[in-house]
Amino acid sequence: MLVDWALTAVFAALALPCVLRLARLDYARLGPAVRHGDLAELLLVVAMVAMLSPVGGPIPAAGWQAVLALTAGWFAVAWWRRGPGCAHHALAAAAMFYMVTAMPHGGVDHGPWLTMSTMDSRLALPLVAVAAAGYFVVDAAWTGVVAVRGSAVTAARPGHASRAVCRAVMGAGMGYLLLASAL
Repeated sequence: MLVDWALTAVFAALALPCVLRLARLDYARLGPAVRHGDLAELLLVVAMVAMLSPVGGPIPAAGWQAVLALTAGWFAVAWWRRGPGCAHHALAAAAMFYMVTAMPHGGVDHGPWLTMSTMDSRLALPLVAVAAAGYFVVDAAWTGVVAVRGSAVTAARPGHASRAVCRAVMGAGMGYLLLASAL
């Protein structure tokens, strides 16, 4: 239970930089792709908070499935049209959709609410979870290394350090959650 609350706090803290980046409104210069990425990051952070919080979230699992399916679809189409820049958000939304869908929902512990902390069994199709966890752990490590090595470049690009930290922490957290739920 302590780990659940700690991870909930970490992911809730990641919402602040996302909101601050969105509030700056400098997307005329940065472009709509960066804005879409920041919006997706905020949505995925909020979904992780809802999944990890021991008290659950105010949106039933079916609502999160709809939101995450639309997000995955949006970024999959953007990935197809614009190239690999949108791939990460498409994969992250798809992985979160998988987590919500593969969670056992039959128990009366949490009813229709999205709560991974009360799960007493593992996710369906654990091989999918392990593969997704591998991607997110590698991506988190790579993003962290690139952010640290490119600190001079990061300082010159507004919000870049914040985006890199959010992506690395989010990836590490998703990797952990996928592995913990699959094994």
